[in-house]
Amino acid sequence: MYPSAPKPDLWHRLQPVIYVLLATSAVAQPTYTVKANAKNVVVGAYDASLPPVLRVKSGDIVEIETLSVSCPDQWRRAGLPEKFMEPARVEVFNANPGKNGHYLTGPVYIEGAEPGDVLEVQIRKIRVTLPYAYNGFGRNGVLADQFPQGGSRVIPLDLKRNVALFAPGIEVPLHPFFGSLGVAPAQGSISSTPPGKHAGNLDNRELVEGTTLYIPIQTKGALFEVGDGHAGQGDGEVDQTALETSLTGEFRFVVHKDMKLEWPRGETPTHYIAMGLDEDLNKAVRLATEQAVEFLMEKKGISKADAYALVSVAVDLHITELVDQTKGVHAMIPKKLFLETRKTERGASNQAH
Repeated sequence: MYPSAPKPDLWHRLQPVIYVLLATSAVAQPTYTVKANAKNVVVGAYDASLPPVLRVKSGDIVEIETLSVSCPDQWRRAGLPEKFMEPARVEVFNANPGKNGHYLTGPVYIEGAEPGDVLEVQIRKIRVTLPYAYNGFGRNGVLADQFPQGGSRVIPLDLKRNVALFAPGIEVPLHPFFGSLGVAPAQGSISSTPPGKHAGNLDNRELVEGTTLYIPIQTKGALFEVGDGHAGQGDGEVDQTALETSLTGEFRFVVHKDMKLEWPRGETPTHYIAMGLDEDLNKAVRLATEQAVEFLMEKKGISKADAYALVSVAVDLHITELVDQTKGVHAMIPKKLFLETRKTERGASNQAH
């Protein structure tokens, strides 16, 4: 049975918070800001032919507002009171008749970025800008055959306590991240649904504030887009959606001329992340393993056989997501495996004392 929605009195208690969050956006201003509006939001595509909404240089910092997935009618059917509807969501929907898919802010053009280069995207800050989230059963969900009628709900977020009020007695810790961060293809337009070499809809819950994504650049200027904000998600995203909400992020873009990648990679303070993407889950597993082996050979200077063995004994493979046509698997490579990391950490600890 689909879980019952939180009691209506939650809306009454959260109403003052909701009004304040919808009306304000007080954050320290980075170098540039891109608002989420009809001019700056692309619906359902990464597109090499689109004019950029902003041009920046390598090293610049940009604050980008985003809107979560789902059109206004979907939010209404899920139970969102009309007075809490984001005006920008209605504006973007009305400006894109007949278009469906992710609401992606951009594209941002990075000067000097060329095909074959790598774009380093430092995710400096992430802020949840709505005190509620959406979850709905999609037709690509793992158990879609068992829920032919679908189902959706609006889930209040308690931003002071940093939890989602999923149902009476059930609270989900918030873990905000952007489901989709990517660059344009070499030419033309591609759907924002399946992830790929351009990154895009990775739905990788490891890419939180303080982490970095490396993307192989496909076209001049990179043409970066971002959206599909999640207040939280389980690995797999099995019903096809997460805690879908609107986020504002702060990003620093760095173009690397001397770095070559075929597939996206990630980095957290504690791990390197190798990724495998394919419509066949087994092939995605194989690709993630190959990418982890390649990383260890290239960056750590060990043999292919030793890298393969190290992945088996010390690296965790996670299912990233299962519901966007292309399946995702990511390999988490602990930095503490390597002595230079331990020495750096010890040095920092000694200086602190």
